[in-house]
This record gives sequence, structure tokens and C-alpha cells, in this order.
Amino acid sequence: MSEQTIASHFVRAVLGGAQRKGCDCSALLRQLNIQPALLDEPRARIAPEQFALLIQQLWEMLDDEYLGFAKYPSKRGTFAMMCHAIIHCHSLEKALSRGSLFYSLFPEAPSIQISHEGDFACLTVDGPTLDDPEHFLIESLLVIWHRLGSWLIGQRIRLEQATFSYAKPDHETHYQLLFPCPREFNSQRTCIRFHKRYLAMPLLQDERTLKHFLQHSPADLLARPDGGHSLNSQIRRSLGRDCSDWPDLEEVAQKLHMSPQTLRRRLREEGSSFQELKDHLRRDLAIYHLSRDEVSIQMIAEQLGFSEPSAFHRAFKKWTGLTPGAYRSMEQ
Repeated sequence: MSEQTIASHFVRAVLGGAQRKGCDCSALLRQLNIQPALLDEPRARIAPEQFALLIQQLWEMLDDEYLGFAKYPSKRGTFAMMCHAIIHCHSLEKALSRGSLFYSLFPEAPSIQISHEGDFACLTVDGPTLDDPEHFLIESLLVIWHRLGSWLIGQRIRLEQATFSYAKPDHETHYQLLFPCPREFNSQRTCIRFHKRYLAMPLLQDERTLKHFLQHSPADLLARPDGGHSLNSQIRRSLGRDCSDWPDLEEVAQKLHMSPQTLRRRLREEGSSFQELKDHLRRDLAIYHLSRDEVSIQMIAEQLGFSEPSAFHRAFKKWTGLTPGAYRSMEQ
């Protein structure tokens, strides 16, 4: 289990468009085993698989890949057709430019633009007519296009900066998984910046691999936003599941072929720390084990390296706002 769990904020945000369209989402949440009480707790989290299914079900219910946030819907299959239009391009820049042109054909669709700024490229998203107070769709489009570009060239595009044209939200700490780079708010535009060398790279995918990719994307790109190759994911894999035998920072740095100083610096640049990553992995492992009825809470506490169940209870409530027992009962 390497996937990070999803904060309840994003569940509430993704439901916003459908709710403003007058849809009752309570039956859908029950179907996905997401209890309303879980969404009332700001620190609560759900499994990435639940989040991906929620997005897919909302698309079907609304017949809208914009999830009700845009003035006009983007009918299901639009993203797939765009991917078919770009898959034979010779370079990433050509693919992104053609994809941008594709979406510009639709009235009042969010604008996606690629530009050069010295040694860097910027992917800018703008949606002045969106009804999206939580900026969910705009941020999702940034994530999707970044992950799509990474998939097309067969390597993760390292982000240098992410800027946002609005004020820093209360949930800004959750952005670490979406945009693992320096972040700036109250900027002139909403964009991600990366080195322009990626734009010249050839596409390594084809019609065959695209067919498999589209079975789960773009919902899967949002549910597992780091693509598995970020520094965050590399560290999580180095730590593994056995919390009682976790390597220290120096050992992890050696595995990643960098100095401890470099590892600390890169984590600071992504707005994180080694201790925070360990806490987050322990939290996500706890949520994973609590979804399995055959494992007792006492056993989970032991597996996570807690000396006694009461210490696990305190830590889990600090992480999620709920006790392990209360969280498990909501999963039933």
C-alpha cells in the first residue's frame, strides 16, 4: 500500500458542483461507504480508491467531466478524444499545444496555455466563468495535465513552482501531494512551472498503451496524484510497512543516492519533512488496516510500533479527528 489517503476537504469540494446543480449525493456516498459524518471532520481521510470511484460516479451522474463547475458541461468521453488527438504527436510540446487547441473549441471552457519563460515552461489554467469557489476544477486540471504529460514521455516532470491567483486556503498543507514544489498564492495567474527541456522530449506512448491508460484516467491521476515517482513516494517505499524497523534519514538518503543535507533541503522545498512523512505513512497504514475487519485495533497498534493501544488512539485522533473505533464503525 503506497497510495496516500485523500483529505475530506477534497471530497467535500468535488461534491460542490453536483450539489449546486441540485443533485442529492447522499445515496452515492452510501454506495461508496463514505459516511456523511466523516466529511464533517476536517482531518478525516478516505482511501484513494474511494475517491477515484466517487469522481467516476459523479461523471456518470452529471454526464460532465467538469463535474458541474463550468457554465457548460464537458460530456463524458471528451478527455479520451483529446488523448486520441494528441497521442501521435512527435513531442510533448506539440501534444500539449494540440490538447490546448482541442479544448479551446468548446465555448467558455477553462483555458489551458503553454508558454516559454527563459529556461522554463509554464502551463497556465484559467476559468473566469467557473462556479468553483474551492478551485477544485482548476487545481484538478493542473494536476491532470501535469500527470498526463509525465505519462506521455515516460518520466515524471519535476515541478519547479506552482502559483495560484487566489489567497492561500486553510487546507494549503494538503497541496504537498498535488504540487510538491514551492507554492505561491495571490499571484497573477494559476500555473505550474517546469524546465523547458521536457517539451522537446518524444512521446513514448501509443494507441495500445492509451487504451489501458484511459480505463482509469483521469480519475486515477487525481486519486494518486504523485504518479509514484516523487520524492515523497520514493521515501515511503524506502520506509516500507514495518514501522518497527524503519530506516533513519541517513539510511534513506543513502538509498536515494543523495546526502542527508540534500534530502532535507528537497523536502523543505516540497513543504515537508522526514518526520512528517513518517507520521503520514503511519496514518495511512492505520486507515488501511482499519478497513480490514480481521485485524484488531490492538494488533494494528502493535504493527504500527505503538507501545500500547491508548497511544495509538491518541495519535489517530490527532491525525484524523476520530478514534480508531469510530473510524472503523464508519467504514462498515
